[in-house]
Amino acid sequence: MAPSNLLSGVFRRIAALGAAARAMRSGRPSASKAYLTGGVLRLGEPRSADCVHYPTAGAVSANVRPARRSLGWQCVWVILGIMPVLGSARASNPTLKTKNVFLIVTDGFRWQEVFSGAEETLMDKTNGGVKNVQALRKRFWRETPEARRQALWPFFWGEIAQRGQLYGNQIKSSVARVTNDKRFSYPGYNEMLTGLPDPRIESNKKVPNPNVTVFEWLQGRPGMSKRVAALATWDVFPFIFNCGRSGMPIWPSWEAKPLGIVPSQTLSQLMRNTTPVWEDLIFDALLQQAALDYIPTKKPRVLFLGYGETDEWAHAGRYDLYLEAARHVDRFVQSLWELTQSISQYRGKTTFIITTDHGRGHGLSGWEDHGEKVEGAEGIWIAVLGPDTPALGERNHTEPVGQNQIAATLAALLGEDFRASFPEAGLPIADAVKPQPAR
Repeated sequence: MAPSNLLSGVFRRIAALGAAARAMRSGRPSASKAYLTGGVLRLGEPRSADCVHYPTAGAVSANVRPARRSLGWQCVWVILGIMPVLGSARASNPTLKTKNVFLIVTDGFRWQEVFSGAEETLMDKTNGGVKNVQALRKRFWRETPEARRQALWPFFWGEIAQRGQLYGNQIKSSVARVTNDKRFSYPGYNEMLTGLPDPRIESNKKVPNPNVTVFEWLQGRPGMSKRVAALATWDVFPFIFNCGRSGMPIWPSWEAKPLGIVPSQTLSQLMRNTTPVWEDLIFDALLQQAALDYIPTKKPRVLFLGYGETDEWAHAGRYDLYLEAARHVDRFVQSLWELTQSISQYRGKTTFIITTDHGRGHGLSGWEDHGEKVEGAEGIWIAVLGPDTPALGERNHTEPVGQNQIAATLAALLGEDFRASFPEAGLPIADAVKPQPAR
């Protein structure tokens, strides 16, 4: 029982005893059933072993004083008796330590590489478009899946696998998947951020999201005003977050006027002097620098970071650059984690959720694509690292988890119930939100 409920019950009992004593003293009937036994006033029906005396109006004066004294001592003993219980209840009552959550996404990065590292059949020029096969093998090929994934994502497997949780290794019966049937970016981000798929979102067109994201919703919660933001590389994100309606700050805005986040002069100049490869996407390294500038100065409590190069290099058929981009993301996440642990607002009070928006196909050419007709593109992965997530590491033989659970999980880590406002959203991932007892 919670301490508040226990206290309420105690005070209700004390009030009832007081009412019964006053009724006996005045000779009026009491709403609380009471009787005297051994000079002690008790509530309820008498037990068979009790020597019971129901005082009359004429005789009450002789009995009420001991009853009143008994009542006083009963109150003292009750309060003294519950103090250790309250202390125990308070000590065992789970308390969330998380005060900040970062949702980090690397677009279209497959679960196969996360859990098994580089795929040998794609490390060539024919199937993977690799320019320097020998250099790539030296960098990322190892004899075992465990060694390969460690070479590709050393921070994930050295830190998150030891102190957090990773879902999605289908080889070990840990399935993570999207629940929308589109299996591409906008529908995936909508599901991730709102907790449910929307059949109206059927393209990547720049259409304002009709749904309220967990980020927009959190902006209205206590202590969250102007503490929610997004940094992302793709020019559709201002529409996915519906910044026009939500007023949520985002960078880049892809417009002449910044939407709440103004980059440093150095970063702005660097962007102007960088030759773009994609017209709708900036390099991940530019986003990372923006994050390293923004976090220490603005100290957001809820932050979205969206890296995009893994998806772009896969579509281009460049397995070597796909792996390099993924290696950079691991380094970026490590840098962000170390930064947060160096700032008092974040140290020991921050959770990272790291995932992808969709999977990809498999085979010699299927790895390049995704979409509703691509088999396997529903498979994703989810990683969680933070003070309220037990260190269960790589999960195996678990119940399937869904992309639709991320929004409620993010809110639950902050002590908020997203599904109270959006009951159709997926449930929080149960094992990812288990606060330790307060000490």
